[in-house]
Amino acid sequence: MKTLFSGNTAKEKKAAKWIIQVVTVCLLIYLGIRHIDVVIGAVSWLINLFQPLLIGIVFALILNVPMCPIERHLFCKRSGPRAQKVRRSLAIVLSLLLIFGIVLGVAFLVVPEIVEALPMISESVVNLANQMASQEGNIDLGSIPLGDKLSQITIDWPKIVQTITDRLMDSRTTIMSFIVNVAPKIGSKFVSLSFGFVLSIYILYNKEKLKRQVLRLVRAWLPAQFGRNLVHVASTFIGIFKHFIAGQTVEAIILGSLCTVGMMILRIPYAPMVGALVGVTALIPMVGAFIGTCVSAIIIMTVNPFKALVFVIFLLILQQVEGNLIYPRVVGSSTGLPAMWVLTAITAGGNLAGPFGMLLSVPIASALYTLLREATCQREQATREINSDKEK
Repeated sequence: MKTLFSGNTAKEKKAAKWIIQVVTVCLLIYLGIRHIDVVIGAVSWLINLFQPLLIGIVFALILNVPMCPIERHLFCKRSGPRAQKVRRSLAIVLSLLLIFGIVLGVAFLVVPEIVEALPMISESVVNLANQMASQEGNIDLGSIPLGDKLSQITIDWPKIVQTITDRLMDSRTTIMSFIVNVAPKIGSKFVSLSFGFVLSIYILYNKEKLKRQVLRLVRAWLPAQFGRNLVHVASTFIGIFKHFIAGQTVEAIILGSLCTVGMMILRIPYAPMVGALVGVTALIPMVGAFIGTCVSAIIIMTVNPFKALVFVIFLLILQQVEGNLIYPRVVGSSTGLPAMWVLTAITAGGNLAGPFGMLLSVPIASALYTLLREATCQREQATREINSDKEK
């Protein structure tokens, strides 16, 4: 009788605990929705407070991609704490040199050409308007359909030329005022980026020690099952993010190289610069290369408009091949996400957060896909075991 009573009491306590948990969660969800502005403000405050740390973690995740293979091949025959410290330091330095070298190389290739092309573009627009104004009286519109209606339309070309010139002059003033107004914000962001950069080096140098410390805190302060699930979720996101960065970089290099080779074959100017620009913008999944296409076409147009048209047609074809064949296989296989869900994630991420959302949507969707697949398999296994016990 005592055992039966204790069992009932244990069941009642378990049911009461479950009810309290459900009510608490529902109450928190209700309060969060009711005071969503307070929740958003608190989250923004926390993000701003820990912004350098978050930036450092992101930098560390990116730098860790080239650092790991570099570290594996440095002094691989030597062991011991001293060799490990030297190996880690050299791997970090070489990773930084590699990434900064790529960024500076692309900047030196692209920025001067864009700066040089801007005045040429402005002059081309003004010359085109002047040519249209000079040819307006020489065009016979009566021989074409609706020519009588078109001939009644009067266009003040000199006013259009003056408006374009004024707008171009105003744009320079606007850019200068924008730079002056944004400079303080850029300075504060630069400070956060600098602290984040320093933190990323510390994280990379002591990543094993930091991992042990975080695991100790999780095991000491969180329930066992919740702690295991949290560690598994974090490791899944980190692993997939690492594979995604590597896959996206490979895909960008492939696209930039194919673009450069194709432009050289077609004898389109600025082949190295445009290939580098298209490769860098391709880091934004799927649509980044289209941004590079528009900028590159404008630059090529200042030299040869026909070649610019050929370039656009060539890159559109190349992007179709890359988007449907190369990208889903390279990036999709590197993250474990099927090709269909890669495209779906990019579309949803772009609608939610623009280019930044496109960049992060694939690893986030891949991690969620992996976790959901694991949870589904575990639930199906548990259901099969319950059904098997019932049959017995």
